[in-house]
Amino acid sequence: MTKTAHQVNRSIRLRAPILGLLLSCWICLVTPLNNIYHKSTPLGGGHFPLAPFFIFFILAILISLLAWLFRRRVLLSGSELLLIWIQMVIGSGIAYTGFARTFLINLTAPIHFATVSNQWEGQFLPLLPARLMPDSNEAITLLYNGIPGGRSMGWLETLQAIPWSPWVTPLLQWALFLGVSYFLMICIINLLSRQWILNERLNFPLLKVPQLIGEAIDTGGIRGFLGNRFLLVGLAIPLCLHLMNGLNLYYPSIPHLPTVILAGSYFPKEGFLSGFYKLKIYLYPAFIGFAFLASRQISFSFWFFFLLGGLVYGTMNMLGYTIPASELGITFGPTLTKPEEMQMIGAYGVFFFFLIWLARHHLTDVTKQSFLMAPPGDKNPVEWFDVRISFWGTVAGALLLAGWFNYQGVSWTTALLLVASFFMISVVVTRIICQGGLAYFTLTAAPMDGISSLFGTKFLGGTNGLLGAMSQKVLFVDFRESLMPSLLHSKSVTAKNHNVLLVVSALALTIGFAVISSLVAMMALCYRFGIRELDLEWASRTTLNVYENAYRLVTNPVPSGDWVHTFIIVGVVVMIVLVLCYQRLYWWPLHPIGYLTAYSSAMRILWVSFFFGWLFNTLCMKYGGVQLFRKMQLFFIGMIIGDFLMGGIWAIIGQYTYTSYMVLPD
Repeated sequence: MTKTAHQVNRSIRLRAPILGLLLSCWICLVTPLNNIYHKSTPLGGGHFPLAPFFIFFILAILISLLAWLFRRRVLLSGSELLLIWIQMVIGSGIAYTGFARTFLINLTAPIHFATVSNQWEGQFLPLLPARLMPDSNEAITLLYNGIPGGRSMGWLETLQAIPWSPWVTPLLQWALFLGVSYFLMICIINLLSRQWILNERLNFPLLKVPQLIGEAIDTGGIRGFLGNRFLLVGLAIPLCLHLMNGLNLYYPSIPHLPTVILAGSYFPKEGFLSGFYKLKIYLYPAFIGFAFLASRQISFSFWFFFLLGGLVYGTMNMLGYTIPASELGITFGPTLTKPEEMQMIGAYGVFFFFLIWLARHHLTDVTKQSFLMAPPGDKNPVEWFDVRISFWGTVAGALLLAGWFNYQGVSWTTALLLVASFFMISVVVTRIICQGGLAYFTLTAAPMDGISSLFGTKFLGGTNGLLGAMSQKVLFVDFRESLMPSLLHSKSVTAKNHNVLLVVSALALTIGFAVISSLVAMMALCYRFGIRELDLEWASRTTLNVYENAYRLVTNPVPSGDWVHTFIIVGVVVMIVLVLCYQRLYWWPLHPIGYLTAYSSAMRILWVSFFFGWLFNTLCMKYGGVQLFRKMQLFFIGMIIGDFLMGGIWAIIGQYTYTSYMVLPD
């Protein structure tokens, strides 16, 4: 007998968070080996990572099959499976780009890569506190070259051979930075959750598939869900696509279906369309599915602003405005290459204050309650704990983090600016990813770019800029797998659970153990094989770019040019117009977050997916209405499931072969 959604028991049993914690730690332990050494399909790589969903889906099938065979209650409810899934998502993000991928290189680069020609030793070491880096050159050399005979060692033997003592002090120092930062993220998400989830009723496209599977298990309708013919047809598309392409990698005689089309040759190098000279078309069924599940206004805005950004380049080229990259001055943005992209500094700032304005009534109530000017509000199931704790936790966390910077030698003014810019950007990015359904997102301009552009480089001289760049690289610039969006997702999927304390404890423990597991796995891998021998080119290159820019900031702090300030003002004006029209005109077709992603390198991959998702969504609603939309929704959900199932299968195969077929972008 099937249940309705209202009859579902939302309680969480202890078995679920324990299993989620174990699986999360397992993902953290195997991710560096899989992604770096085996060069297999990445187990993470975004805000809907591969390994967590693959395991979640297999668990859902197994427990449903066991319940059907033995006519017993399912071992794990849908709500418990969702908690396990979000725990694995959190661990997956910390295990790689969200933290561990560049952390060790970031801590040791000023020493290891110092040469007579770059003069890093003379410039950096007097400015950086010794307690933030290992105090042993031998330990750093072994990290890059590997322990002698390490390849023949077992993993436990490798762990015993690692020179741990030089790492104790720096790891404890950075553990405090991580702990306060993560605590601050939890407080901010809890503070904003009622506004975003209940008051604004945000759509979370990335949660749609796991939530539907969880509901199907709870209501006893999993067989009907997976047996739906629309879902099966959608599932068949990526299965066939990746089966043929994967086999083609090992047996070239099997035909290959292209998923990347080089379209740049169809556009001229000069003139109105020159912005598309390097255009590529990426076809990923899962991303098309996520785009279909997003609102039409948002999916339209993503591809529209991406194309419009290319036309801006072409228009300026046609008019003879070739602005040199030197106008940017010293920047830390991971993909920032042209002054035109500095529009995002102004746009992000305006959109942040727009979010605050939307939440003004909620934040006013919270502030009054926190200062005992109003009685406490009713406990809301969306919130993990009292909003007054969130309010004072946010204040205390921000001051503690600023105090950490000040203890390391950063001035109080710069420390407060760094903390404010880090979390302003994080809040905006969280909104973009969660509301837009972006499984893959990269930042254009870094938080420090905003400080240097708006306030000049005077606040970033010496230790201020160097430690700011170093800490920014740890958590606040590589947002492909950042924690804050995952926390908002976890808030949404656990909103109706009864055991709130158990859920919060599970998430906190997951974060802590994920950091430890990821760090241990990364150190074991690096000391066994040596960073030089591993595929860490991206991590090394991006980290060296940070220190090269920091060196310029220390020795010759060149300010931004006038064009940069012009484009920041353009970003402010455009975003003000967008938010006003979005708020006041019901027919307005553009969403402001589309503009915020116009220059993101992620949109170069995703724009086609959002175009097709928007197109199919629009056609369904126009010619078939809600009824057709619900049917086709399952078709696109099938595409998502199929893409990630094949990704998981090829990732397993990649563990035993000399090469691996990549289903999803790295």
